[in-house]
Amino acid sequence: MATSSHQPLAERLRPKTLGEVIGQQHLLGAGMPLRIAFESGQPHSCILWGPPGTGKTTIARLMADAFDAQFLSISAVLGGVKDIREAVERATAARDGLEQRRTIVFVDEVHRFNKSQQDAFLPHVESGLFTFIGATTENPSFEVNSALLSRAAVYVLQPLTEADLKQIVGKAQAIDAVPAIEEAAIDRLIAYADGDARRLLNTLETLAVAARAEKLGQITDEWLLRVLGERMRRYDKGGEQFYDTISALHKSVRGSDPDASLYWFVRMLDGGADPRYMARRLIRMASEDIGLADPRALRLALDAAEVYERLGTPEGELALAECVVYLAMAPKSNAVYTAYNEVRALVRKDSTRPVPMHLRNAPTKLMKDLDYGKGYRYAHDEEGGFAAGERYLPDGLEGQVFYEPVERGLEIRIAEKLRELRRRNAERGQ
Repeated sequence: MATSSHQPLAERLRPKTLGEVIGQQHLLGAGMPLRIAFESGQPHSCILWGPPGTGKTTIARLMADAFDAQFLSISAVLGGVKDIREAVERATAARDGLEQRRTIVFVDEVHRFNKSQQDAFLPHVESGLFTFIGATTENPSFEVNSALLSRAAVYVLQPLTEADLKQIVGKAQAIDAVPAIEEAAIDRLIAYADGDARRLLNTLETLAVAARAEKLGQITDEWLLRVLGERMRRYDKGGEQFYDTISALHKSVRGSDPDASLYWFVRMLDGGADPRYMARRLIRMASEDIGLADPRALRLALDAAEVYERLGTPEGELALAECVVYLAMAPKSNAVYTAYNEVRALVRKDSTRPVPMHLRNAPTKLMKDLDYGKGYRYAHDEEGGFAAGERYLPDGLEGQVFYEPVERGLEIRIAEKLRELRRRNAERGQ
């Protein structure tokens, strides 16, 4: 059936089969994970994580078609528990009806649902009532409940390449949705799209309407700039991808270069990045790269985020810029970050070591009789408030060192104190 010219261009060009999908070949190519899932005949719950316009909704719809499943879509931005309850009812009706159809429940922007809303899916995913597919632009490790995450495979979608986006332009021209486009204008459009197919298609549709109104036979680069103006400048040819730019900002801060840090920060804002996202990244930098070398950095990052919430754009962005410069100039330490990751790695692979008896609490007589808490030395009663030689790690980890402060900022003083405490422990035979 012919597609209606009244449909949005993105809908008219939406792939009908897996073979029509442009991009994501690391997932959809022959022998790749999602291709195998499609060919297995058995759908499974998954999280599709990637930037906007990379095909998350399309893949979910194609999965429903491949398994002849009922497709139910929920927007986490607009929906709530009522929508989840309705999806459960419709999935139950489809399962118990004459056709006994499967159901795929697709949740767009799943990270916008709170914990209780995400938890509402769990019993139905576990029972197999429906297959859950979540789409998110945020790292699911931080934004999706661990219980739900453990029941879903995570697939990472990548921004579309220039070649992918040129293919999309060609498809739009093949159905006469847009007039001829000058090569330089195509290059500029693709740079502006920045790996986002939806942005490209929406822009093409806007241009097609404007070109028809002016009865143009060809879209030139000069006309393109005149019509789209400032938006084109911000995404000019050669601009780095979103995640490359945030990486450049993070590395500039880590490298103590305030000028480069400010440059990349402004590039992010100018490119349309959400200032709240920028504030979250600054908080992360304060924790990961500065840490205890300057504990004020974390507080300043939190304050800057709060100021932005109070003032909004553009006034609040100045507070974020001040934070960027402060973080760049602060002494750097990843000692806590490194120690934390080492302990996490150890705990994951290690056995569950029992708590030493002298560290256990003894609220009952029976527990005291079993020597819970026996021999514990109360640090406040010891010289200098420190029980030299006392052991706090479990058996088998005596003397294990994870945290090694650097000789920068406040950690210089922390290192001095730690050396003294370790010396006193050694004298007592620790």
